[in-house]
Amino acid sequence: MLRVAEQYSGSDTGRQRRANEDSLLVLSPLFVVADGMGGAQAGEVASRIAVEAFRSGLPDSAQPERALEALAQHANSQIHELSHANAEQAGMGTTLTAIWVGEREVAIAHVGDSRAYCLRDGELLRLTDDHSLVDELMRQGRLTPEEASEHPQRSVITRALGIEGDVDVDTRSFRGQAGDVYLICSDGLTTMVDEQQIAELLAGSQRLRDAGEALIAAANRAGGRDNITVILLRLEEVRSASAGEQATTQTDIHQLGDGDAAEQAEAQVPLVGGAAAGAEPAGSQGNGSAGTAGTTGGAPAARGRRWRGAVPQTAGTRPEAARRPRRAGAGAPPASRRRGGWRRARAPLAGLVVLALLAAGAYLALQNVYFIGTNDRGLVTLYEGVPLTLPGNLNLYSSRYVSGVSASAVSPQRRSTLLDHSLRSEASAGGLIRSLELGQLE
Repeated sequence: MLRVAEQYSGSDTGRQRRANEDSLLVLSPLFVVADGMGGAQAGEVASRIAVEAFRSGLPDSAQPERALEALAQHANSQIHELSHANAEQAGMGTTLTAIWVGEREVAIAHVGDSRAYCLRDGELLRLTDDHSLVDELMRQGRLTPEEASEHPQRSVITRALGIEGDVDVDTRSFRGQAGDVYLICSDGLTTMVDEQQIAELLAGSQRLRDAGEALIAAANRAGGRDNITVILLRLEEVRSASAGEQATTQTDIHQLGDGDAAEQAEAQVPLVGGAAAGAEPAGSQGNGSAGTAGTTGGAPAARGRRWRGAVPQTAGTRPEAARRPRRAGAGAPPASRRRGGWRRARAPLAGLVVLALLAAGAYLALQNVYFIGTNDRGLVTLYEGVPLTLPGNLNLYSSRYVSGVSASAVSPQRRSTLLDHSLRSEASAGGLIRSLELGQLE
C-alpha cells in the first residue's frame, strides 16, 4: 500500500499583493489548495470556506472521486449563499484543487486554474486542465502557449466555486507509485515559473522543504505578481500488515516519520489564509528525508504532458525478527549477583525515565502554547510549541501561520513586545497577528 512519506506546504503573499487570498489544507492523506477572488474581504473568505469544507476528510467507505466532488459542491453552495447574503462579498469565488492518497489510487478534484502535477522518474506530468479563457483558446488551437502567457485576459477563469449555484467539478483517479512527488499550487506559481523550471527545481532538491522554498523564491524573483501557494508530497510503499501485525505496523509507520519534526506537528492541522507550513524561525534548520527519487514504470516521456496513464507497482517486504523466550529458572544467577545487577541497572533506567518525562513535557508544550516570531523571509509568524531546539536540530515548535506583514514594517517599540517569543494562548497570539494584519496595531 502507499502512504505519504514526506510533505511540505507553504504560502507567500508575493511582491505585488498586500493580502493573501490563498488557503490550503494539509490533513494527510488529503491536501487542498484554494485561490480566492473578490478582494481581501471576499476572496480570502471564499478560499477559507472551500478548504474548511474538506476538514472532516473522506469517510472510510466512500468512493474517493464522488466524496471529493460532494465536498466541493457543498463548499460551492456555502460560498454562493454567503455571496448573495452579504453585499461586501458579492461575486466572490475561489479555485479548488484537492488530492486524496489511497492505498493504491490517487484521486483528484479540480475547479479553476490552480494546478496539480506529478514528478515521476524525472518527468513532470500535469494532472489538471485550467478552467481559464486562455486555456480554452489554446485547446481550440486559437492561441499558442507563448501567446497565452502574455494575453491581457490570462487571469480570467471560466469556472470557480461560488459563482453559480451549481458547478462542474473535474475528478479523476489513477494508480500512484512509490517515489511519486505531487505538487498542488495556485497560479501565483505557474504564471511566474514555467514547467521546465518547476521540474528542475523539484528534481534537483533532496528535501521537499528545499524544493518548496525554491519554488516560492523563484516566483518572487520573477515578479511575484500574485499570492504563491505550494503543497508537495512524496509517496512510498509500505507492506500491508496482517491482523496480528496491525499494532506493530502502526507504531512503525508513526516512528519512521513523514519528513522532519516540524512537518509532523503540522500534518494534521488545516492551514488557511496563506499559512506557510514549511516556514521556520529565522536562523533555524529543519531535517527531512529524501524527496524526489525516481522509480521505474511507464510514465510518459514528454515534460509537462497531461497525465493519461496508470502504472502498476509492486509491494515491498520487511523482515520480522522473533526472540526465543528463556525457560523459567534456567541458569538463574545467585541472589547477590541479581541484586548487584539491579543496582547497576538503576542509573540507566532513571535516565530513561527522565528522558520520557522531558519528551512528554515537550509534547504537551507543543500542543498547548504558542509564540510569535519571524520566519527566514522576515515575515511575522505564529508558531506552535516553545522556542527551543534540542541537540540534533530537534525543534520543539512548528509553524502554524505566516502573516503577510514583514517585521521591518513594525515599529521598533511594538517589535520588542510582539516578537519577544513570549508564550501565549492560541487565541491571544492569533488575535495579535490578525490585528497586525488589519493595521490595528501601531
